[in-house]
Amino acid sequence: MAIPEELREIVEKVNAGKRPSVKVRRFLSWFEAERRGYKIVRSIRRSLKRVKLTTIPDFEGAFIDSRISFVTEDDASANEQPKDSGPDALVTVEATTMESTQPMIPVDPTYRVGRLESANKTVISVKPDDPIERAATLMLNHDFSQLPVMTNEREVKGIISWRAIGKRSVLGTLGKTVKEVMEAHQEISAEVSLFSAIELIVRHDCVLVRDSTRRISGIVTTHDLSEQFGSLGEPFLLLGEIENHIRAILGSLSKSELSSGLDPADGSREIEDAADLTFGEYLRLLTNPKMWAKLSLKVDQKTFTQHLDETRQIRNEVMHFDPEGIGPEDMKKLRAMAAFLRQLHSLV
Repeated sequence: MAIPEELREIVEKVNAGKRPSVKVRRFLSWFEAERRGYKIVRSIRRSLKRVKLTTIPDFEGAFIDSRISFVTEDDASANEQPKDSGPDALVTVEATTMESTQPMIPVDPTYRVGRLESANKTVISVKPDDPIERAATLMLNHDFSQLPVMTNEREVKGIISWRAIGKRSVLGTLGKTVKEVMEAHQEISAEVSLFSAIELIVRHDCVLVRDSTRRISGIVTTHDLSEQFGSLGEPFLLLGEIENHIRAILGSLSKSELSSGLDPADGSREIEDAADLTFGEYLRLLTNPKMWAKLSLKVDQKTFTQHLDETRQIRNEVMHFDPEGIGPEDMKKLRAMAAFLRQLHSLV
C-alpha cells in the first residue's frame, strides 16, 4: 500500500520537531478504512514502519474517536513502561488519588476499558449540595440509573442512584441534598483490561473511568458490557449456525466424497464426517459440479457459493477476534446467510 499523502505530511511535521495529533477515525480514513480489522491494522503498521513513526497511544487500542499523537519509534521506546492491567489496578472505593499512567505504545494486544465508547462520553454529574430533585430530574431526562457526585472533572465525592433514593425514602431518611443520599463510588483506570474489570462492574452496576490525566472520562455500566459482548458474540453465534447448516447439507456425502474436498496441502488428514472439514473445504466441495449434483439442492450453485465465499471471508475476520467487531454490512450478510439456510433447511 502506498504511503498516504496525509501521513507524509505528518512525517515532515515530526521531523520539524512537532508532535502532530489526529483522531483515530480520521487516521483510518487516510487508508480508506472505517474500522480496525486485522488486515487494515497490518497494512497501517507496515506504513508506519516504513516512515519510522508510531502513535501514542497505539492507534489499534485507542478509542476510535480519541486523539493519537505521532512520534518517532525512538521517542516511543524511550517512554515505554510496563502496564499494570491485573486486578490490583482496580483499586477504587472513593479513590481521590491515582497514579498517572504513561501512554500506550505499540503493540498492545490488551483490550482496555478506555476503548469502550461509554468510557469516553462526557460525564453528567451533580454537586454535593445540589437538591435531590435536580439529580432525579437529570436521571429521568437521560434515562440514567445513577449519577456521579463531583465538584470538578477530577474530584469525585460519591454516586447517587435510584436505588439509594428508594432505600432512604422507605426508611424516612431521604433528606434534601445529594450529599445526604450519595454512596461510595467505584472507579478504574482507562488502562485496565476490560476483562479484569468485568467482575467489579457487575458487582457494583457501574464504575467511573479515570484517564491518564486523572480526569473522569466516562462511566461503564453492566448495560454497556451487555451491549459490547452482544455485538461481539452475535457473529460467532451466526457463524456457528451457518456451519451447522452446511454440515447438514453435506451429511449425505460418503467419507470418500467428503475427502475429495480436502485441501491438497493437507490431504493426509482422515475425514469421518463433514465436521472434520474446514470452511474452505466446504466451499471446495460445493463448487465441485459432481458433488453439487449429488446434493440435489434446488438453488443456483453460483449464487449460493458466492455468498458462502463472502461468509468465509467474514469468518476469517471474525476469527481474528477484533474487539471492534465487524462492520454493519458484514453483519447484515451473516444474518441474511443464516436466514437463507434456515429457509432452505425447512424446505428440504
